Amino acid sequence: MSPGRGRTGSGGNRTSGRTQPLSLPVVPALSALLLSLAFSPAASAQQSGDDANGTGIPVTDQLVIDTCDQCHAVDDDGMMTRVSYMRKTPEGWQQSIRRMVTLNDVELEPETARDIVRYLSDHHGIAPEELRPARFEVERRLIDWSYEEAHDGDEDVDRTCSSCHSMGRVVTQRRTKEEWDLLMAMHRGYYPLSDTQGFRRFGPPGPDGADSRHPMDKAIDELSGKFPLTTAEWSSWSATMRPPRIAGTWALRGHDPGRGPIYGTVEISQAADEGNFDTQIRYAYARSGEQVERDGRAIVYTGYQWRGRSFEGASEENALREVMMVERGWNEINGRWFAGDYDEFGPDVTLVRADGPVVLGLHPGALRSGSSATVTVHGANLPTGLGAADLDLGPGVEVVSVTASAPDMFAAEVTAAGDAAPGARDVFLAGRPVPGHLTVYETVDRILVTPEAGMARLGGGAFPRGYAQFEATAFSNGADGEPDTDDDLDLGLVDVEWSMEEYSAIFDDDDIEYVGSLDANGLFHPALDGPNPDREGMRNNVGDVWTVATYRGPDGTEVRGRAHLIVTVPLYMRWEPWRVQMVPGGARRTSDMGSQR
Repeated sequence: MSPGRGRTGSGGNRTSGRTQPLSLPVVPALSALLLSLAFSPAASAQQSGDDANGTGIPVTDQLVIDTCDQCHAVDDDGMMTRVSYMRKTPEGWQQSIRRMVTLNDVELEPETARDIVRYLSDHHGIAPEELRPARFEVERRLIDWSYEEAHDGDEDVDRTCSSCHSMGRVVTQRRTKEEWDLLMAMHRGYYPLSDTQGFRRFGPPGPDGADSRHPMDKAIDELSGKFPLTTAEWSSWSATMRPPRIAGTWALRGHDPGRGPIYGTVEISQAADEGNFDTQIRYAYARSGEQVERDGRAIVYTGYQWRGRSFEGASEENALREVMMVERGWNEINGRWFAGDYDEFGPDVTLVRADGPVVLGLHPGALRSGSSATVTVHGANLPTGLGAADLDLGPGVEVVSVTASAPDMFAAEVTAAGDAAPGARDVFLAGRPVPGHLTVYETVDRILVTPEAGMARLGGGAFPRGYAQFEATAFSNGADGEPDTDDDLDLGLVDVEWSMEEYSAIFDDDDIEYVGSLDANGLFHPALDGPNPDREGMRNNVGDVWTVATYRGPDGTEVRGRAHLIVTVPLYMRWEPWRVQMVPGGARRTSDMGSQR
């Protein structure tokens, strides 16, 4: 990962093909010594100083006090050591509790742990404006993100923290300066090799350098300045925070990578406890017509952080975890639903209130001049019995006949004139604007394969596979006839034939024979992890290939696009202790305290 920019998200240390350093746990005796220093009177005195200055959040929940005060003392003002001086997302607090359970032998029933996460997320959480720049972390996205660009961040601090985990884990927390200091000390205590692998990976600062501070001290100053405990955003949000009133019918629109747009409805009903909700989800894939029904539950933390899980039928194999934000005004909810061992599957979604008619979008979004197609407008609570005159597709596009008019969709057979001017038309149904456009075009001139740089992980043996999904979007060059200019016309997803080609990096490169296969839907299936005895030198099945999409037009012409795919080793160490729960007898099982399941 280059300084300041890396493929991050979906938690853990994911980067573009770089092997991550492994920090081994410290021996128990040394660990006890270092932890005793971290909780020493000096540390408490520092926090007492913060308390005297009015910095700190009192802990008022008796369950939290009774559960945590054996190690975290509470003073007369309700300030609890460590806890009162930090704020986190639900995932952050869940991670802290996992650490207490797995490393400090704290015994907690799942229900108790959930209640503690709920209280701390509500009263020691982060504001919407604080979370928004780092939503990729909780939404488990594998994206290119720059700490330098997003937060005017220091390159050295970025390198120090992201050596082992996503920088998103850092910027979704708020702490006092003393707490950032103690966090650094915890890293050095639990993971002693981090002192050289992270903090001093590139050697000590030069005595004649512009900044001779120890990297840890530099990180403390940087993070405490940019992410302090007390902020205007949190003061404003905590004053107005309350459980959102979101029970009712919501219209759903989204995009599922590799499968295209989805449209439907979500019925949200109030559960027994305030802030808890049950859901009934119904949606359809616009390209295939496939219908999906899901039922789920959710909790809304901090007045806006939706955390839920939904299922098709009774099987947990097709569960989707839901991470969304309830926007101010309570009229929109948006985020991501995901699944997979690397959280790589699932749609981006937006929910809008459906108190009346809601128009969500249309499919297809492009029509070749001189051709006909069935155009479907999707929505919720649409008027029925509409006619051809109720659909306005703009100049040069005629509505020939209506094929369906229902509360959730309106479909019509349409024709684009042979001399229709290329370009995007605004669409109206019964006088209501339809999101998106209908684009008339003459030719498909370019195919863009996304992601342009994908990454998959070997698996299926000792570790799970990490899949990579590709999509092909068509473009017409527009009036200037030149590709990649502002007047290019986006024609949306198109059906293509998928294949792979060798990405030649050395003589006699043979990666394509070993890395895996690409199916007809653009989903890459990586090969088995571990040494391959059939490969020269018993190497792993890693390598680079091109993923190629070939589009064939009505006249038989071909247009191709391709993207780079890196197939790398499994993620051997994943910094996500919340995925594993200790149960009686020392066994472990997967759990998620944030989803009320």
